[in-house]
Amino acid sequence: MIPFNKPYLTGKETEYITDAVASGKISGNGKYTQKCQQFFEQHYGFGKCLLTTSCTDALEMAAILIGIQPGDEVIMPSYTFVSTPNAFVLRGAKIVFADSGTENPNMDVATIEALITPKTKAIVPVHYAGIACDMDAIMDIAKRHNLFVIEDAAQAIESFYTGKDGVKKALGSIGHLAAFSFHETKNIISGEGGMLAINDSQFVERAEIIWEKGTNRSAFFRGEVDKYGWVDIGSSFLPSEVIAAFLWAQIENILAIQNKRKQLWQYYFEKMQLIADEISIQLPKIPEYATNNAHMFFVSFESLEQRTHYIQKLKEKDILAVFHYISLHSSPYYHTKHDGRVLTNSDKFTDTLLRLPLFFELTEKEIDRIVACFN
Repeated sequence: MIPFNKPYLTGKETEYITDAVASGKISGNGKYTQKCQQFFEQHYGFGKCLLTTSCTDALEMAAILIGIQPGDEVIMPSYTFVSTPNAFVLRGAKIVFADSGTENPNMDVATIEALITPKTKAIVPVHYAGIACDMDAIMDIAKRHNLFVIEDAAQAIESFYTGKDGVKKALGSIGHLAAFSFHETKNIISGEGGMLAINDSQFVERAEIIWEKGTNRSAFFRGEVDKYGWVDIGSSFLPSEVIAAFLWAQIENILAIQNKRKQLWQYYFEKMQLIADEISIQLPKIPEYATNNAHMFFVSFESLEQRTHYIQKLKEKDILAVFHYISLHSSPYYHTKHDGRVLTNSDKFTDTLLRLPLFFELTEKEIDRIVACFN
């Protein structure tokens, strides 16, 4: 069996976990937490970084930080994971779903402005498969309408965007806030885990308080206050040192992991390109302003029936390939709350997109075996 995903271990994870346990500080915000956060701040130009127990938690922190209130509206793609809207729904927001573009599942920037109302509070672009949304256009819209931008960069670590100014910026460093995932399906992992990047300095102090259950505990341990107490709303968002120690072993190997994943992605692309026209499938298209972090290799078919056929064909050869999101505007929970707009491209990707196996230990020989199933 070739699985869809296989978590990659560098070999240092248990060593660092043992070190964290031996230190006597395993509850969080210790040595490994600090090492991870500093790495992301220094290497990617993020503002203040705070590790979280999941990307979901990072998004929930973002919703609190921008002051989401009942009735506020938040614009985001329909083709995304439920964590993206859930974080804002929990604060009482109304989700306004945007359609995807024609070439990839990222939100169609050209449709955003028409969705803005006096109640709109934020735009949440999702960088699907680590492929950048057009952030210049999104930030321009946000600035003109005084909106916050929260990047859902769950799949976008080590992926970049080059704006009109020619400056290459890491995804997650552009919006006011950004959320990352280190779930076991991501490029670097900690089992479960995530991170909030705070690029707008007005949110830094409060973010740390929300992160620490609504207390100024972190300031107390730095000696900035003589006692700590309950000063704001918050929750238990910070992960244990065990999770951070695991993540640090991955961070140390991030370039090797990325190089291998990119090599495999490119091999896939070259092999699938030879047969794409023959079997009428669309391969991933990377815009000129974006880089490819090789988070996933996906293809799009002409119909649901064609995709179902190939899923079954792969399964018969002991290869697990999986589709992805179901458009959230038509979900059991939200379809009655959606405004009725037809989101053609989102529904198209719901029916036709297929993710093929891609993980560090996949071999070119196994990719050959997968591609052969399409002949």
